Amino acid sequence: MTVPGFAFRPQLAEDVARFVRKRIFDGSYAAGEYVRLDQLAAELGISVTPVREALFELKAEGLLAQQPRRGFVVLPVTGRDVTDVSNVQAYIGGELAARAAAAITDEQLRELLQIQTDLEQAYAAADDEGAVRLNHEFHRAINVAAASPKLAQLMSQITRYAPESVFPIISGWPEQSNAHHRRLLEALERRDEDLARTAMSEHLAAGADPLIEHLTERGVIT
Repeated sequence: MTVPGFAFRPQLAEDVARFVRKRIFDGSYAAGEYVRLDQLAAELGISVTPVREALFELKAEGLLAQQPRRGFVVLPVTGRDVTDVSNVQAYIGGELAARAAAAITDEQLRELLQIQTDLEQAYAAADDEGAVRLNHEFHRAINVAAASPKLAQLMSQITRYAPESVFPIISGWPEQSNAHHRRLLEALERRDEDLARTAMSEHLAAGADPLIEHLTERGVIT
């Protein structure tokens, strides 16, 4: 049986990579388990080419290892991995937020406020997919406002390792995240670079401990 919807989307390797990341971080693919290229392609209803590209991408990210004649195996996720990623995100994200505070336009601020309103509604409606998408849009809008494409690109690469899809179901995180976002919006409205840097850094760093606890409870981190 194929995964619903996959065969009807553009067959990009990133779609497959996102799908496999989600399975790793929700425990569907355990450490030491092999991800079979042909089997996954059949399940998704696509050719093996984007699947192969996706698995090599995940190998480069350190989530998979390739073993001769055996294929791709899932590597363990550790608490240190999560903390390291969170710390780097906090540093780069803080700098992007500070630059955004210095350059953001009134129109960009209005867009951010609307995204945050929609995000809070998605959380309230238990629309996890919508919340993930809107949270991504919120942070992306800040990165765009920062007008620092190379730094934003680095942030995007790091964020791939952070399991965004998990956060909406972590107890208490939606409320905490909304409070962080509102504090950040206030800093941006005031064009306060230092406060924006601090607010974003603290927001991104705060996710590490609840995420580690969540992944440990589900056996992803052992």
